[in-house]
Amino acid sequence: MASTTPPPPYPVRIAVMGGGNFGLALASVCARKGIPTTILVRKQEIADSINTNHTHPTKMSDITIPARVRATIHPEQCLPDATYIIHAVPVQYSREYLQSVAEYIPATTPVLSGSKGIETSSLGFMADVLKETLGVERPYAFLSGPSFAREICQGVATAVVIASEDILLARDLAFLLSDDRFRCFTTRDVMGVEIGGAVKNVIALAAGMCEGLGLGTNAMSGLVTRGCGEMRRLGLSLGALPSTIAGLSGVGDTFGTCFGPLSRNRKFGYRLGKGETMEEILASTTEVAEGVDTSVALVSFIKNNCRGYRLDLKYPILFGIADILQGNLTPADGLKGIMNLPFVMENFDERDYSI
Repeated sequence: MASTTPPPPYPVRIAVMGGGNFGLALASVCARKGIPTTILVRKQEIADSINTNHTHPTKMSDITIPARVRATIHPEQCLPDATYIIHAVPVQYSREYLQSVAEYIPATTPVLSGSKGIETSSLGFMADVLKETLGVERPYAFLSGPSFAREICQGVATAVVIASEDILLARDLAFLLSDDRFRCFTTRDVMGVEIGGAVKNVIALAAGMCEGLGLGTNAMSGLVTRGCGEMRRLGLSLGALPSTIAGLSGVGDTFGTCFGPLSRNRKFGYRLGKGETMEEILASTTEVAEGVDTSVALVSFIKNNCRGYRLDLKYPILFGIADILQGNLTPADGLKGIMNLPFVMENFDERDYSI
C-alpha cells in the first residue's frame, strides 16, 4: 500500500555527520531517493575523493558513492540549511564531535541518530548524549536494525526501524528514506531500540568467541538465544516493550551481528576465542567494534540502574563478556562458568521484571 504521508517541504536537504561506513551507507540511501546529501568529514583528502572519484579512500573503497552525495570538512556549509541531520559518529566519539558542531545546527532541525551503544564516561545512551549536547527541545529519532553498511550501499534489501517520541517525525523519516531496497518501520519505543542496539554488539562478541573456540552450532545458537533473553530482561526492567526487543532492533539486529560475515564484533570475538589478546587485535585493525567499549559500560549501567540480588546471575553472558574483556576470565573459562550456572526455568515471568 502506498504511503499517505506527504513528503516534507521542498527542497529537502540532508547533512550526514560522520564519514564512516554507516554514514556513507545512509548518505547513499538518501541520494538514491534524489535528495541532495552532504557528508561532513574530517579530512580534505576524503572530501576530495568523494567529490571527484565518488569513492571513500579507505572506507569501502571499492563501493561507488552516488554522484548526488557531496562531502565537505566545513560544518557551516552543510548543517545550517539542512532539513534533517543524520548522526553516524561512533558513540564514544559523539559527545566531543557534537559539541564541536552544535553552534551550526539550528535549534529546530531534527536529528536522526544511527549510532548504537553506551557512552563509557557517562553510561548514557545516544538519546542522552544528543540531548545533553544539542538540547532537549529538538526532535530526535533513532535508526536501528540489521543493516550492514556494505549491503546497504550495494542495494541489497534491508529493513530497519526508526524510533522517536514524536511518531510523526519517525513516519516522515521512514517515508523519506524508504524505497524498494531500504524499508523503514516506526516505533515510539526509543528505549527499546537503544537497548537492542547496544546489547546486540556484546552478544556478537560472545558468538564470535564461541565460534573461535570451535564449539559448534548448538553452543552458538544456545548462547545467542540466552543473550537475547538477557536483552529482554534488561529492556523490560527499563520500560522497553517486549515487541521491540523481539523486533528488528533487538533480535533482528542480534541475528545479523552474531551470524553475519561482515560483523566487526563477531570477528573481534572470534579472534579472542582463537587466543589473541585484546592488545594484539586492537593494534591490527582500524575498525571500531562497538561492543568492546559497550560491554564494560553496560555492566556498570546494569549495576547502577537495575534492582535485585545477584545481578551476575540474571545477566551471566553480559557480565561474563565484560570479565573476559577486562582480563578476569579466558573465553574458555567464561563458557565453563555459563554451563555451570544454577538450574533455573528457561524464561522469567514478564509480569515481574525484577525476577
